[in-house]
Amino acid sequence: MKYLLDTHIFIWWLEADKRLNQNLKRVIDNPNNIKFISAASFWEIIIKVHAKKLILKIPVRDILKNFEFEVLNIDLTHILKLEKLPDYHKDPFDRMLIAQAISEGLTIITNDEKIKRYKVKVL
Repeated sequence: MKYLLDTHIFIWWLEADKRLNQNLKRVIDNPNNIKFISAASFWEIIIKVHAKKLILKIPVRDILKNFEFEVLNIDLTHILKLEKLPDYHKDPFDRMLIAQAISEGLTIITNDEKIKRYKVKVL
């Protein structure tokens, strides 16, 4: 299976946060699954760290040293998909993840209830 991790899920996984349930952890840790992190998630993380709204145990530059995921870059197809999305979710980073998941046929791993309103596969 191919999965796109929502930013909070990625952070919980990185920091071994107890909020990440064991079923999702098993999916993420399964080497047979292909896991993607959007470039938008790194953008969001850096903005929040810089604004002191997020404190990570690991500096962002160190996250990339032993990176186990595929990076999903933002392309024009993803941007154009945004235009067709209903306005259920106002967060621009989450909207980009939704657009990317739909465009690429990925399942989003998230705890965000608003994302579940879209026609996108969610775990």
